[in-house]
Order: sequence, then C-alpha cells, then structure tokens
Amino acid sequence: MDVKRYFVDRKEEIRGIDVKDRLVKIDENVNFINSIVGPRRAGKSYFLYHFIKTHNLRDENYAFVNFAEIDVDPLEVPHLHNEIYGKFPRYLFFDEIQEVENWKKPIYALYEKKRYIMFITGSNSRFLSREIATELRGRTKTTSIYPFSFAEILKIENVKIDNIVSSYTESKLKHIISERMKKGFFPDIVLRNIVPSAFFAEYIDLVIHKDIEERYGVRNRAALELFIRSAIASHTKQFSTNKVYNTLKSRGVKIGKDTLYNFQRYLEDVFLCFFLRKYDFSYRKMELSVPKSFLVDNGLYTYIERREDAGKLMEGLVFSELVKRGYMPNRNLFYFNDRIGEVDFVLVNNTKVEECIQVTYASGKDEIDRREIRALGKAVEELGCKRKTVITWDYEGEGEINYIPLWKWLLGIE
Repeated sequence: MDVKRYFVDRKEEIRGIDVKDRLVKIDENVNFINSIVGPRRAGKSYFLYHFIKTHNLRDENYAFVNFAEIDVDPLEVPHLHNEIYGKFPRYLFFDEIQEVENWKKPIYALYEKKRYIMFITGSNSRFLSREIATELRGRTKTTSIYPFSFAEILKIENVKIDNIVSSYTESKLKHIISERMKKGFFPDIVLRNIVPSAFFAEYIDLVIHKDIEERYGVRNRAALELFIRSAIASHTKQFSTNKVYNTLKSRGVKIGKDTLYNFQRYLEDVFLCFFLRKYDFSYRKMELSVPKSFLVDNGLYTYIERREDAGKLMEGLVFSELVKRGYMPNRNLFYFNDRIGEVDFVLVNNTKVEECIQVTYASGKDEIDRREIRALGKAVEELGCKRKTVITWDYEGEGEINYIPLWKWLLGIE
C-alpha cells in the first residue's frame, strides 16, 4: 500500500470509529514519550483513538501509524506527513512499535528533536508492552490502560449521579455492579461484542501461546497451563508456588522451582495476574511472604473456573478498582495478616500506612464476621493506621470504623 494513502485512509477510519470515554489523564509534553501499556484486549489502541477524538485533532496535526499494517521508517513519518499536509505533525501516534527493527533508535532520534508529542504502544505477543517503558527509562511517562473502570461503565450506561442518589438509581447501580462483578470489565464484554465464555477461553489461549510460550520459549505447556489454572483458582487467596511444584511432582512432571517462579513473573509481565505481598516494615519479610493472587479481571475467574462466589468477586472488584485508581501492587498496595486474621488491603503513602480495608459481602452489621473486625483492629494497632474501612454490599455506619456500601465506595462518596 502507498504510505501516503495509508496515512489519509487511517485517519478516515479513525473518524468512523465509535470510541468510549476513558477517564485516564495523560500529560502532553515534548520532554517525555508517552508509553501506553496494559493487558491485551484492554483497549490500548482505542485509547489513542479516544485521545485523537476528544482533543479534536485535525488531520494536519497528527500522524497515526500501526506498524503491523504497513512498513515505514518512523523517521520518515513526519516528512511524509509534511508532503501531504504542508506542515509537520504536532502529534505522533505509533502503534505496534515492536514491528520496527531496532525501534529504539528512530524513536530516540524523534524524541531528541523536542518538537513532537509522542505516543507509543506495543504488543505483549512480540515483546512486553511494559518493556517499552523500561527501554526508554528516563525519557518516558507510562500510562496503564486496564479494562474499563466503574466510572467509565457509568458513562457508557449513561447513568448520571446527582448530589442525592435516588432509590431507583441506587438499585440500578447495584444491578450494574452485580453484572460487571461476574462478567468483568473488558471492553469486548461490556460492549457485548463477543460471548464472555468464548472471549475468556480465547484470551487464556493467547496468553499461554502468544504472550508466554512464544516469547519466553516455554516448552512445558502442561506445567504452564496447570500453573495458570492454579493462579486463576486462587483468585483473592494466598498462592503458593511451592504447592504447585509439589502437585506437579506428584503427577510425575519434572520441572524446577526456578522455572515455576519464572512463570509467576511471566503472568505479572503480561498483566494476567498480580501477586500481592503481605505488608511488613521489613522489605525482606515482605519479599518472603506468601502472596495473594489477584486476576486483572473477575471474568477470568467466573468463566474459566465456572464459579460465582460473591465475596471473592467483590474483593476482586475492589482490588482491580484500586489498581485503576493508580495504586501499585507491592509498592503502595498490600494485604496484611497475622495469627488474629487477615486484612484484605493495606494502602501505603511513602512509609506510612494510610488506610486498612476489609471487604465483605454483608447487608447488615450482624452478617460481618467478627474475626474480620478483630483482624482490622490488630492491623491498625501494629501498622499505626488511623483509617479503618469496611466495604460492605449494603450496610452503612459511622464511628471508629467506616462502614460503606460498595456502590458508594465505587462512586467515591464518603
């Protein structure tokens, strides 16, 4: 295809694409390259389309290239754009940058000119999208695009929240939460482009074959599949790589523990799963703690495990929402436990614990397990945290502990 015609055709296609609002803020700055990372099928390319449309960029102001579609030198893009429109573009959007051989060199060269606002994305199947940020360390600002957030869902559903929420609106919110808690927040699922069971089956197959097997040269597919299924089954629960090793050993599968720990890292690298550490003032103890497994989206648990556990799905939803709000697992987001019990989430600001959160599927105070409250009190005592929150399904109450219904917490209503 003629490159110049591709530029023009691509912009016409973008104008015709229906994109949904993403409430993700991004900095327009020639001093940094914007790297867009995240799990597959979360909408990284569509986020670029969204930026173009919401900023009302005129054709002469930007160049968009998906390097999986056409072979062109990134350095030539501004000049070809100038030949078409009579001016150099202000914005450069480079999708699937991994298709360019030695892509760092032309990206660096364009960056050094300090005249373009640049966006780049990559595919987990060829190299990890988050590697872009690593390769361009010091020169990039990373924006993570995850499946839709709850606030984005409300915009899609055209639900408007007034200062006082009516009983009708509250009921509608709970219905949306119940549905999304089970089906998940991936754009294809929310927009009903595909049957959920088919989507998640294909998703896991792509992660195993494209993102992990091909990229890392994993030969023992059976061990990898069992490891992934174990991580999915352990959603919101403690996950022991050592137990997986013993299970494989009992089945006569020969594999080293180091390989299994590599599998754990691969799942995090491709954004399939997060392994949340127990908070401790000792970094060494945190690293040695048994992590909890959290999937990037509840739908992976519901449709792969074919189970629906309201308490588990509610905790998974709160975790994913915290991540979408900017909390980073094992940096400022942890869990905590001791002999008294477990606290689901610990939020840290620098070295101070700012909030301890319990999540419980309860509609009345009498339904809340007393052990959860005791564990919360113990954590607050040990960690020096003054803010105690219990997120419930329907119970609300103030006092030493802030009890807040899930729908209010998702809306950010105190």
